[in-house]
Amino acid sequence: MGWADGHIARLARGETVQFRPRGNSMVGKIASGQLCTVTPLDTDAALAVGDIVLCRVKGNQYLHLVKAIQGERFQIGNNRGGINGWITRRQIFGRLVGVE
Repeated sequence: MGWADGHIARLARGETVQFRPRGNSMVGKIASGQLCTVTPLDTDAALAVGDIVLCRVKGNQYLHLVKAIQGERFQIGNNRGGINGWITRRQIFGRLVGVE
């Protein structure tokens, strides 16, 4: 079980979710504890470098950046230079649309 399991389940049902992630990996884009709004990712929605997504990389859940795209693969990383790894669209559950 990960911190985002409930949010991922709601996104899979087509619901928009809000939560307050903790940590400093996204400082400069998201401060620890800020209210984040994430919408489900439509199957035909285009993703771009710089998008912030709720995803799973190597079993861990992140609200992190799309750092690079190679065909159908997406490199995920934080806003401090760290790279989590490469994933497919199946492991991306939603896109950040608001930070308060």
